[in-house]
Amino acid sequence: MTQQLPQSQAEVQALTRLAGDEFVGAVDGIAAIHRAISDRVFAAVRVGVGPAADPVKLVHDAITDGVYAVVGGTGFVVGEVASAVQVPGVTAPSRTVWGAGILAAVQGLIGDALADEEPILASPMTFRVDGAPVPPELLAAHFAVPTTRLVVHLHGLVETEHAWRLGGRPTYGERLETELGYTPVFVRYNSGLHISENAAELSALLARLVAAWPLPVHEICLIGHSMGGLVARSACHQADEAGEAWVRAVRQVVCLGSPHLGAPLEQLAHYAAAAFDLLPETRPLGKLLRRRSAGIRDLRHGSLVDEDWRDLDVDTLRTRAVREVPLIAGAEHYFVTATFTRSPKHPLGLIVGDGLVLSGSGSGRGWARRIGFDGVDSLHVPEANHFSLLNHDVVYAALHSWLSSTPRKAVRVDTLWP
Repeated sequence: MTQQLPQSQAEVQALTRLAGDEFVGAVDGIAAIHRAISDRVFAAVRVGVGPAADPVKLVHDAITDGVYAVVGGTGFVVGEVASAVQVPGVTAPSRTVWGAGILAAVQGLIGDALADEEPILASPMTFRVDGAPVPPELLAAHFAVPTTRLVVHLHGLVETEHAWRLGGRPTYGERLETELGYTPVFVRYNSGLHISENAAELSALLARLVAAWPLPVHEICLIGHSMGGLVARSACHQADEAGEAWVRAVRQVVCLGSPHLGAPLEQLAHYAAAAFDLLPETRPLGKLLRRRSAGIRDLRHGSLVDEDWRDLDVDTLRTRAVREVPLIAGAEHYFVTATFTRSPKHPLGLIVGDGLVLSGSGSGRGWARRIGFDGVDSLHVPEANHFSLLNHDVVYAALHSWLSSTPRKAVRVDTLWP
């Protein structure tokens, strides 16, 4: 019977092995690019000097192949040796802010493949308290006074629950707990999985949480940043179709910079991968882009359900229709967008948006698609970026208004709006 490694040792070794494997893969990719370029050069030389170029090419190929083999082999050996080193007394990376951030980045990029390659790094969705995972049945014990109102935080791609403390300030949930009596709940998940898969996990977790909560849960507010907003919408949709009890307590769904109609960077990566495949010199770059996770791919069109990706060729260039998921009845839905510019109508603001998401996508309004958000329940934050929405005084003021008993009205902070 093999002895199970402590969590900290297992995570450190898995990260080290993964780093070694990625280094070897990078060396192989560089070698492939080098070989493609040299083949093209020697082919041109051979046109001029004839077969006399062949011996030179053989020597060149032998030397370069040997160099890359040595470098790649050294990286593999170093990775294997380092992964075997014991690190007693080290806190598990997933329990620390920086370690969790590294894991979140890895998961966001290749999280769907980690389940097979390094399952210890592909942790399931969990509630977190001070970085530690807490089962739903035990979460209430971590609050001095649990309440009947929950505010659930869902981070975005390559983020963790620590992201809500941007700038070292109190989180939205902590402020809502003090001022409105909400109990803040923070979720961590593998953002490299399909959005619909994470949504199914969220639905199951919330069902367990509501069932085990010591008080009847009367209100649930879901706040999602970026991908987190899409996970929240998908979870509500799945729970509503399945008749889950917890979704009937959802009163607000707040999406902060969520790409409901898709993210331009993922759309660019999709077409760039196909373009790089056209030439042998750039084909390794295309292969690298095709490794991007299922979660990233779902951001191309804002896919929320399994049928958007199941049994489909994810690399096809043909634009496919995605299923439009309705907003659940009985809950208020809000969207928050941002732009680098003061006005969202500024030409640069229209092109760049908040740096990752355009205002039209974040507000669910496009030329061909339109999500049924009520235009009154919205907020635009000028001169801000995508990550500013994680912790911003203007956003909190809107949240406080939306979640309090005060009359709900449009929140405008951009005086340039007409």
